[in-house]
Amino acid sequence: MSNAPEMDAVRGIGFDLDHTLAIDNRLEHVAFLRLLELLLREGGRTVGTLADEIENVDKLLAQQRRGEFSIDDAVTRFVTEHALEPAGRYAEIFRRSAVDMVKEFVIALPGTQAMLEGLRERGIAVAVLSNGWNPLQLRKAEQAGFRGNVLVSSEIGVQKPAAVAFERLLGTLGTDPGQTWYVGDDPYGDVAGAQRAGMRAVWMNWERKQYPPDLAPPEQTIADFHELLEVLPAPAGAR
Repeated sequence: MSNAPEMDAVRGIGFDLDHTLAIDNRLEHVAFLRLLELLLREGGRTVGTLADEIENVDKLLAQQRRGEFSIDDAVTRFVTEHALEPAGRYAEIFRRSAVDMVKEFVIALPGTQAMLEGLRERGIAVAVLSNGWNPLQLRKAEQAGFRGNVLVSSEIGVQKPAAVAFERLLGTLGTDPGQTWYVGDDPYGDVAGAQRAGMRAVWMNWERKQYPPDLAPPEQTIADFHELLEVLPAPAGAR
């Protein structure tokens, strides 16, 4: 954990969602495997071993999360590969299944509620900026106990680490970049993206990963939300 000696007052903090405010226990991965079970019951063919199927699901989700195509397109590709037509109706089945799984699968990181309450007491605006699709991400945020604005890439039309995504976050928070922190677990999408947008980046590293050596380090590194409250500069009136 690092702490710069002089920091601007913090007026707003943006948060990543998955693996930052909450863990979803590979919810979408499991939703795809449940869809596979349905496809096979309805006469679809397998595309290899179970290991092959799992590898295919992981590949589709990785491409979707990089913004190469939508979640509906990912489902359509998956269904078509299993020789079932029309594929379109299965996208809605997948979406409903994934959203219905949120209550069972999504768990807020310890200390999330206390941290959010601490920020409210300090008058710091908060919002979520997440790559993904709605209503899934919104439901995840609600399950994690977050009640502020939730910006999701599928709706704002751009994904992190694009600067435009962080500009949308700043507009929602109503803060300048120098007064804004962004907290996330992904060094590339969250830390580097926020830094390029002129924000201070806080790397949430509760998983104890190694930071990529090819990136500039984050301004702060924390392992839990108690540390986030500790590294915030004191309000001007408290100095």
